[in-house]
Amino acid sequence: MHYRFRRVVGALTALLVAAHFLVGSAAAHIEYVTPGGEPQDVVAFLTDALTTPFIVAVLLGGFLAIVAGLAVYLYVRPFPADIAAFRAIMDDYRDLLPWLFRLSMGMPMIGAGFGGYFFSPAVELPYPTALRLFGISVGFLLLFGLATRVVAVGTLLIYLAVLPSEPGLLLAFEYIPGLLAIALLGGGRPSADAMIARMADDDRTVYSDFDPFYRRVAVPFAERIEPYTALVPTLLRGGIGVAFIYLGISQKLLRPGASLAVVEKYNLTAVVPVEPELWVIGAGLTEALVGVMFIFGAFTRGFSLVAFGLFVTTLFGLPDDPVVAHISLFGLVSALLITGAGPYSVDGWLKSKFGAAADVVGSDDSEQRESPTAEESVGGD
Repeated sequence: MHYRFRRVVGALTALLVAAHFLVGSAAAHIEYVTPGGEPQDVVAFLTDALTTPFIVAVLLGGFLAIVAGLAVYLYVRPFPADIAAFRAIMDDYRDLLPWLFRLSMGMPMIGAGFGGYFFSPAVELPYPTALRLFGISVGFLLLFGLATRVVAVGTLLIYLAVLPSEPGLLLAFEYIPGLLAIALLGGGRPSADAMIARMADDDRTVYSDFDPFYRRVAVPFAERIEPYTALVPTLLRGGIGVAFIYLGISQKLLRPGASLAVVEKYNLTAVVPVEPELWVIGAGLTEALVGVMFIFGAFTRGFSLVAFGLFVTTLFGLPDDPVVAHISLFGLVSALLITGAGPYSVDGWLKSKFGAAADVVGSDDSEQRESPTAEESVGGD
């Protein structure tokens, strides 16, 4: 029985390795902080780890604890007023989403320009001057909010054109949903585009007489894509989810040598005294689980907070990790905190089935208003 189980685990691992080589090899985030470790056989590593009773028990126990916790939350619905207030506060920030997207994409692009790499620190092309000009120019245009949609679409097309020859760009996969969100929402405010639009829309200004672009192109385009702006949270979830799954599986579970080197370099077993193998597998599966939950839109804001925990651990726990490389993911996860899951999500189905926290608070308030006080009951009698 034990031998058969090892064969099943080995077969599944082999499929993961095959999938990894189909999408191409790429330098991992872990290589930002370590020169790499001794190469290890992936199949042997995962097979040995996943047939170790203690590791299996910890992983299975953690998974069951998460499932039980989510079930208890749905049944008990704790702190409804606090959750409703938090969601209302997040809704108030929706008008700032374009600015947040521009910061999330613009700042790391400037960092890439000054660092001489192409989107990801793992990708360096033999055109350093062109890379610097490209990254800095795109970054500043996005931050300034000038020709925002045009810059976002052009940058996305360049990313997609180079991706087949540079699979290392998969480490910066979050640029796809981020740039798509900018293309849909535009520059927002504050931005140069918003200032120009207000001047062009004011018939009293001299500028409105000379701007041939605003009324003929910008306004009709914005009206045409307006119905699709509601899909921004869905695009974010899908893109960020794919990025997390890719990082968790192909960059940790399928690179055990480099991952174990990180555990050893930072003495992570002293932080949580478990086997290094459990550290590697636990980190990879956690990132993959966050990605899956994002893709399905299940408990999106809660798992956004989990993602924040992963980022904080990386930024403050690994002192030589390039912070600028994580700004894009950090900003997009912040946007998910504001938008929630959006259309086509498990959260939407749960809301229709169990109701929102605001509905629970509202029903409680209605019951309190409808139920007579002691004085009213006495007076009525």
